[in-house]
Amino acid sequence: MASFISLRRNSLSLRLLRSAALWIVFALAAAAIILTSLYRATVENAFDERLGVYLKSLIAAIASQRADELTDPGNLGEQRFERLYSGWYWQIRRVSDGRVILWSDSLFTDELTFADPNAPADEEGNQTTAMSGPEGESLRVIRGLVSVGGGAPGAAQEYEFLVAGNATELAGDIAGFRTSVIVTLAALGLGLILAMLVQVRWGLRPLDKVRSGLAELRSGKRQRFDGPFPAEIEPLAKELNALLDSNQEIVKRARTQVGNLAHGLKTPLSVITNEARAGKGPFAEKVAEQAELMRQQITHYLDRARIAAGVEVIGAVTEVEPVVGRLTRAMQRIHGDRALAISANVPPAARFKGEQQDFEEIVGNLVDNACKWARNRVALSVDYEAPKGDQPAHLALRVEDDGPGLTPEQMKEATRRGRRLDETKPGSGLGLSIVCELVGLYGGHFNLSRSSMGGLAAAVDLPGA
Repeated sequence: MASFISLRRNSLSLRLLRSAALWIVFALAAAAIILTSLYRATVENAFDERLGVYLKSLIAAIASQRADELTDPGNLGEQRFERLYSGWYWQIRRVSDGRVILWSDSLFTDELTFADPNAPADEEGNQTTAMSGPEGESLRVIRGLVSVGGGAPGAAQEYEFLVAGNATELAGDIAGFRTSVIVTLAALGLGLILAMLVQVRWGLRPLDKVRSGLAELRSGKRQRFDGPFPAEIEPLAKELNALLDSNQEIVKRARTQVGNLAHGLKTPLSVITNEARAGKGPFAEKVAEQAELMRQQITHYLDRARIAAGVEVIGAVTEVEPVVGRLTRAMQRIHGDRALAISANVPPAARFKGEQQDFEEIVGNLVDNACKWARNRVALSVDYEAPKGDQPAHLALRVEDDGPGLTPEQMKEATRRGRRLDETKPGSGLGLSIVCELVGLYGGHFNLSRSSMGGLAAAVDLPGA
């Protein structure tokens, strides 16, 4: 499910699903209560109407008889009135003396007493209430008061007619209906939530396209944020593309200005240096020395400006293995007279998030420095961790040699610009300081330590892609 839709705590998908699920549960719970209440009212009304039919049948069977000669009307067409304590009973009581004169066989010797004489009456004057039966069962009872009698004047008397039905059956029907409603609405709610899940996924699919597009921009697979996108996201895509264009234009202008500055200073410095070298004496030597320092400083800060501009370029990605392979072969040719064994272990998928020229300068300086000091072996290894979710890719580079190595104090001095620990070795002393500055501009880490081969180990952590 995680691949189908993002359900992290702060995701839009989860917020939409939570609100939809709460509304669905509330609405279906209310529907279950309303439907059950309506069904209860309908069933109770139907049950009461059924009791009313039995009451009318009982009254009709008795009404034509003489008050002093009332006879048993039988089971009224319902066999349960004959089965002992079946929960279905009828009874006739004379109001004048409260004596029960006729009753159904199901009552045997028991009597029914209407539980609520003040219950509201219907249009025909009949009252309905609930009460307990002889066996403690739940009953619904309908009561009617009717004058019965004929023959001699004044012979008519008022009688209470009671008909009771077993309400346990009614409760069972209602409980069964409630269970059916709950199961049906639960299945419906689950279906609605699943449908909402699909709807949210379908509705937010353009955001997945935005996410993948940003990831491809970051990894360098594309240079533009291409559509098409829905109307709500199209302005975001346009603004992002405008930002990319602006970023590229700024970098282009910065590089142009750096080139113009370098070109503008190159000729005056060359003239000063040539004139100073042509002269004699301490003054000329001092001017030449300071001019050379100026040239180094200008080169240094122009390189830093170029590097900083390049680091800000979105989407610059370098394949690590080809660069390391070319530099390894070049170093073997340069130091071929010493028969050094230069090995490289690089994962094919390793990628550096930055410009190739900068990566070549980092690796080239480290390997060249190792080759200068190594006795027989130089080993280069690369560890690469691909991006996982929100975790960015990581690239770790390690260059080791079997040379004399450095003391902790010398390791600190080695990264200072122009610092050379051994004047017998060729070079300007800028290699490790350039590596340190480049790594810092990319937000990485550079560290020197003792190698397991006995010499120096240079470790670099850089952003991967």
